[in-house]
Amino acid sequence: MSTEAANWAYSEDFLPEDRVLLTARDIADELGCIPVLPGAGQALQLLTQASGTRSAVEIGTGAGVSLVYLLRGMTQGGVVTTIDVEPEHHKAARKTLAAAGFTPERARMITGRALDVLPRLTDGGYDLVLIDARKVEYPQYLEQALRLVRIGGMIAIDNSLWHGRVPDPAQRDQETTAIRTTLKHIRENESLTTVLLPSGDGLLVAIRNA
Repeated sequence: MSTEAANWAYSEDFLPEDRVLLTARDIADELGCIPVLPGAGQALQLLTQASGTRSAVEIGTGAGVSLVYLLRGMTQGGVVTTIDVEPEHHKAARKTLAAAGFTPERARMITGRALDVLPRLTDGGYDLVLIDARKVEYPQYLEQALRLVRIGGMIAIDNSLWHGRVPDPAQRDQETTAIRTTLKHIRENESLTTVLLPSGDGLLVAIRNA
């Protein structure tokens, strides 16, 4: 194992996940959805706690792994509006939410295609938007996120390195190209302060300044 790979593995395992998250990962595997990796989840929890996040939008619910990380960092009474096209994912996420000790009203679950749901949400009404659904739709998700997040709020994008494919110019498949395009738009947007973290599968975080 290279030093770089060893460092990444050590970082990912630095804080062991509890039974709630490990069970949710098993359920996610059964459902065929891929949750945030531990490093990215822990970064999200820290960021939401540090920023005092009260309202968030999550694009892609899965089995509720990232939802738990978000809620554990958010202020008491904070609410996540979480969108997923699969009803079975929301059913699983409700069980994960309960196992983590959160009441149902902490998550507003909307079943539907994200690009149909997002335009109905309030402009500037959210402290954070997490993008983690269909990779080919990332550019459109970003467009909506820039509208939804308040000034001073954050946009977080999971899978920003996409298994090491995004940094490799030889990789030109549709998903990789869409993620690469999204990152380019963010990098060139002068109203955003941005960092790309190697945690998990890559977590880009941007703060909207104007």
